[in-house]
Amino acid sequence: MPTRLSLAALLVRDYDEAIAFYVGKLGFTLTADTDQGGGKRWVVVTPSGGGAGLLLARPIDPTQTARIGDQGGGRVMLFLETDDFAGGHARMQAAGVRFLEAPRHEPYGVVAVFEDLYGNRWDLIEPQA
Repeated sequence: MPTRLSLAALLVRDYDEAIAFYVGKLGFTLTADTDQGGGKRWVVVTPSGGGAGLLLARPIDPTQTARIGDQGGGRVMLFLETDDFAGGHARMQAAGVRFLEAPRHEPYGVVAVFEDLYGNRWDLIEPQA
């Protein structure tokens, strides 16, 4: 039976500010935004090139609220792959995305760490061909 990863939940403070960041700054597509009542929404954003999406989830208790921006425990937890690192890096910087380092060349590709609007760390990476 084949399987695939379809979604990963990401805690956010506010649905609309998270949509603005992921769609407006990272270039993701808003693929679902369904009101579930009681202030809860099913909000999914997906990278423009496909792959697994992010379910943007508001916390339901203080423990979850405390994890906003620290779901990876301070390390890179999400990896955004591109086939045009220089173009993607420049576009993201122009949109105000905060990079924590200059681009670097590694045996596996060109990479730079950036933060989302809450402080979760991501890699922007162009894999080595």
